[in-house]
Amino acid sequence: MVTIGAAAGRQRGEARRRARCLVVEVLYEWDIAHHDPWVSLERVLPQESQVEADYARKLLRDIVEHKEQFDRLIQRYAPAWPLDQRTAIDRNVLRLAFSELFFSDDVPPKVAVNEAVEIARDYAGEPSSRFVNGVLGKHLAQAPHKK
Repeated sequence: MVTIGAAAGRQRGEARRRARCLVVEVLYEWDIAHHDPWVSLERVLPQESQVEADYARKLLRDIVEHKEQFDRLIQRYAPAWPLDQRTAIDRNVLRLAFSELFFSDDVPPKVAVNEAVEIARDYAGEPSSRFVNGVLGKHLAQAPHKK
């Protein structure tokens, strides 16, 4: 038997997964085509729930404001791979993960990492998911976050 609280939590998790995917797609468009990320996000949000829209806006705001900081972290934990030599998916999934690790207090680090690894796998395949997992694993080993 599924409790109401468990069902609501699952729905929230699914909404957040959808928001994460939307943000990765918007960041990809920003990275590749240099489109304004806010315009791109608002174009796709009307078809999403309020929960997805709110979380996507929060993620995008945090990533846009801290992109350079996140890029420095990626370089620190993957020095053999210059940022411009990684795929746009890798860069943007890592930015998303760092955003959640630093600015989403209600997302446990394991969840942020697992979501990033799964999204990287879904969008770019197994090598991408391994790279994302390696970078985030190094970060967590050196700079532990909340539990």
